[in-house]
Amino acid sequence: MRILIYGLNYSPELTGIGKYTGEMASWLAGRGHDVHVVTAPPYYPAWSIREDYRGKLYRTEKVPGEPVVYRTPLYVPAQPTGLKRMVHLFSFMLGSLPVMLRQTFWEPEVVFTVEPTFFGAPLALLVAQTAGAASWLHVQDFEIDAAFDLGLLPAKGLIHDFALGLEGFFTRAFTRVSSISQKMVERAFTKGVPVDRTVLFPNWVDVDAIHPQPHDAPNSFRRELGLEDKIIVLYSGNMGAKQGLELLAPLAETFENTPCVHFLFCGDGAFRPQLETLVAHRPNVTLLPLQPFSRLNDLLNAADIHLLPQRAGAADLVMPSKLTGMLSSGRPVIATADAGTQVAHVVEGSGLVVPAEDAPALHAAVQRLIDDEPLRQQLGAAARRYAVEHLGKEQVLLQFESNLQSLVPKA
Repeated sequence: MRILIYGLNYSPELTGIGKYTGEMASWLAGRGHDVHVVTAPPYYPAWSIREDYRGKLYRTEKVPGEPVVYRTPLYVPAQPTGLKRMVHLFSFMLGSLPVMLRQTFWEPEVVFTVEPTFFGAPLALLVAQTAGAASWLHVQDFEIDAAFDLGLLPAKGLIHDFALGLEGFFTRAFTRVSSISQKMVERAFTKGVPVDRTVLFPNWVDVDAIHPQPHDAPNSFRRELGLEDKIIVLYSGNMGAKQGLELLAPLAETFENTPCVHFLFCGDGAFRPQLETLVAHRPNVTLLPLQPFSRLNDLLNAADIHLLPQRAGAADLVMPSKLTGMLSSGRPVIATADAGTQVAHVVEGSGLVVPAEDAPALHAAVQRLIDDEPLRQQLGAAARRYAVEHLGKEQVLLQFESNLQSLVPKA
């Protein structure tokens, strides 16, 4: 198949959507499909274009056996406020317009686009229609709903109604609409997408690359940081607006007189400078930069407890990509999510779920797992089983490939 992938984030970004889109595109190319990718230069989660991608507005990357990648310019705000985010997203659509239009002459059979950004959806539909291709919208993040529900944009009024109406119109025009959790697929129904045009396409994890290490095995992070005898509580991933990271510094403070416990916060994003200020000079906290994939398994296995904080209202608008690695590492997860949400459903049985933004409940959950090592091991083993049975990379992508092939008439 000739597959055109259109998305804001892509490899070599190490976290979030870029990681998954990059792995998906490379996997498809490795299966013999002809894959073109139109994307931006890497900038996430630091909100700064990587140094080696600066100085050239457009570039084409061709590596044998890999997708052909077209990089297009965009505006990247250093401080991504609500309005600046909108300009940022719109700028990618404008910058990618000429490259996407040229792809019609390549005649793709499937045009696959990723939300965010939804600003690219009309362009993806135009290219698909012009080329006579099937169109596929994959929702990693209901960004428009999230912008309103999380207070980034006003939740009522003309802008709200217009944006949701426009989103529904374009979403219904795609041949297929997929998302990464069942609850998010169900949200697509509320936007008028017929059930028979929706697909569950979850994020995945390489269960061979991310695997449990024995609890008593040497760990490079524990050794380098002098934490061999500590119970480590780890948050690792994007430090952005939807993560609810405001809870982390107060949580660490409540354990400042518990010498056996150490907090490890690893990642980058818009909230990181504020977090650095909040935990400055706190001896029971270590901040680390985003780590390369080659060290990810060691990092995740350094944890005794994983933290997955989220802001109230976010749990069915996004499905945290970091969760797959947490589960595959065989360590228990504490998630802040409301009962009945997809995050709560996944984590229950593999960890503990507490109400979003409830600091006392989060403290109590951490204390419970600190005090109960057998429970930590029981929940960690269940987390690993869930990852292997439901989130394995090969099984997820083979099903996705089958769904793609069903859209293309056989010659």
